Amino acid sequence: MTSVVAHPMHGPNKFKIGVFSLNADGGLTLTTVPERWPALWNEIVDVARMADDAGLEFILPIARWKGFGGEMNSREWSYETLTFAAALAGVTKRIALFSTVHVPMISPIFVAKALSTIDHASNGRAGLNVVCGWNPDEFAMFGLELIKDRYEQGLEWFDVISKIYTATEPFDFDGRFYKLKGVSGLPRPLQQPRPVILNAAFSPPGRDFAAKAADYLFTTFVEIEGGREPIEDIRKRAAEQGRDVGVYTTCHVVCRPSQAEAEDYYELYAETMADHVSVDRYMGAKEKFSSSHEADAYRLHRKRFAGGGGTYPLIGTPRHIADEMIRMSEVGFAGTTVSFVNFKNELPYFIENVLPLLRDAGLRVA
Repeated sequence: MTSVVAHPMHGPNKFKIGVFSLNADGGLTLTTVPERWPALWNEIVDVARMADDAGLEFILPIARWKGFGGEMNSREWSYETLTFAAALAGVTKRIALFSTVHVPMISPIFVAKALSTIDHASNGRAGLNVVCGWNPDEFAMFGLELIKDRYEQGLEWFDVISKIYTATEPFDFDGRFYKLKGVSGLPRPLQQPRPVILNAAFSPPGRDFAAKAADYLFTTFVEIEGGREPIEDIRKRAAEQGRDVGVYTTCHVVCRPSQAEAEDYYELYAETMADHVSVDRYMGAKEKFSSSHEADAYRLHRKRFAGGGGTYPLIGTPRHIADEMIRMSEVGFAGTTVSFVNFKNELPYFIENVLPLLRDAGLRVA
């Protein structure tokens, strides 16, 4: 029997890197440039293998059920994330494969079995990104309402999955959101007691959820130094639960030989050729229904939402981008995700030119 590999999120690199939103058209961008990511399956496989061979730690898909309108209706074309991870398990060897799941929309019993299936298929490389949802249009597609106590529901959902993985007998669950009878499920995942759990949150309720249930929290900031506050806060909240939760951030990247070339391209795709109707709709819904960004992000950084979903921009030369990542590590981040206008065209240059600089800085050994 093949031995279970060490999960990449527990690997030796001090600053870990994952590829984000590979499963959706446009990736994180809201742009009309012709080279925008088409999310065709054969190209996704090419990028997944490229990231795997380069030693990047994880692939994190975005969970979307409905596009954002505008000219491109970005992210309407997106692959469901549990089957996405299962399919990639067969074409990769080392990289962690996360599934992003909306709590209110998918039964914890189904997710427990699906996630365990992926863990076996990938030899222990599965991971779960738990999101409690924010988009009322997507909730309406499922006949659901956007409730205030989403993270309370998330904790019950997480408790059901955890108990499925540890209970020795069928059990009943009598909660506020779930009332279940005779629950059981095999096989258990190879990772014990469960696969790695992520949660992306900025609000205090989201941080409380991460402190209780997640191994890693993903959070955003307007400027890198501003990351110190959420890192300190989540560590305090986790310590109160007797736990240790690592903190990651998320970025969009334009890496070019010169600073001017990178900035010119950023201006082109995220300003001149932005899908402005889609940007307005996305920003408006995010600001009203989600607590994923600081208030200043919506007021000051529209370009970041067109360029990469409101994530932090890494725009410049390999040296500039490596230096920014070094600063993130110094602030206390365990790693970041990266996304591009076109993953297949741009990830090779990032791998070839940024990763060696991070190795030289002692942030990566591979």
